[in-house]
Order: sequence, then structure tokens, then C-alpha cells
Amino acid sequence: MNDLSKGTDQSDALADQRSGSGIVVLSASMQLLHMNRQATELAKKINAAEHGGNTAVSARGVLPTAMTELCAEIIKALHIRTEAKDWEQFELKRVTGDPNQPILLRGFGLPDRGGVQYARLVVTMEELGRKQNLNTEHARERFQLTNREQSVVEHLAKGWTNKEIANALQITEQTVKEHIKHIMRKTNATTRTGILVQIFNS
Repeated sequence: MNDLSKGTDQSDALADQRSGSGIVVLSASMQLLHMNRQATELAKKINAAEHGGNTAVSARGVLPTAMTELCAEIIKALHIRTEAKDWEQFELKRVTGDPNQPILLRGFGLPDRGGVQYARLVVTMEELGRKQNLNTEHARERFQLTNREQSVVEHLAKGWTNKEIANALQITEQTVKEHIKHIMRKTNATTRTGILVQIFNS
């Protein structure tokens, strides 16, 4: 019996070493059911970024604000997407954390026939900087971005404001807004974060 549990411990340790993604499972009432070691580490990084480098935890405890907001979106979607098959090609994404090493959150719902209150929420977390660099050349071809739009995307990825981008490119803030509007249309995104999700995944 001991050998068996020892074998399980070793395989768990190996799995932890191999898995680069953080995994969090919550109930529909936001009760934390499972959080692997990688998720705990990434949550600390997000919390630090959200609190300006202060490692104090967010109001929800260990879960960063970005994750609780994503979970709220998943719960909303679970009221509409009530069958497991509804989630096969659907996920909610958010890029958060330190702009120099952003973390991609992917959210999924696991519906339950008993109703939303029995559903489960799954969030995977992955460091974008480590796994994939922002490949703006590839993104430019894929989304047919102009040189100026590509420059705007590069600055967005650094977490810059419209004003900072305008100053760097020596254009007006209004022009930056127009570029972002065009980039949103081309990448089929509705937010600045959505643009980055599309670009990082291109």
C-alpha cells in the first residue's frame, strides 16, 4: 500500500515539474476547490502587479481581482451556455499581470444538469513572456496591420497608455485611438486586452 502511495507522490511531483500551466477549479459560489502549485505562484505575481508590487493579497484572498472578474464572466456565460457541448469551442480570455511578463488567463465553465449552482469554473494560467514572445511580424501579416499599427501594438504590449504611445510615436492621442479602433476591427477584439490575446495567440 505504501509503495503505491509513494508511486503516486512521485508521479504527482513529476507532473508538477512538467506542467507549465496553473490550474484553478472553483464552485459557482466562488469557493476554491483546487489550485495547483503553478497557479499559486502565478496568482502571487498577478496580485503583486495589481497592488503595485505589494504582495498583499486581494480582497478575495489568494485570488487576484483579474481572476475573480473572469470568474464572474464565466458564471454569466453559464446561464446561457448550459450544456457541456456549448463550451467545446468557447473560452473566456484575459491578459493580466506585469506587462513585461503578462499572464494569460483562460476561463471555462463545466455546466451541471442540476443548475448553475452546481457548475464548476476552470481557469488555466500561463506566462506568455516565457512561452511565446510577442511576434508582431507574424501578427502584422496575419491581421494585415500597417507599420504604424504594429508599433501601436508593440507599445500596448508594454502596458503603455494612449498618451505615452502618442508621445513615443509623435502623433496625437486621437490618432492613437483611431489606430486602436482599426486594430480591434482587424483582430476581431473589443478591448485593448483582447487585442493582446489575439496577437499573443497568432
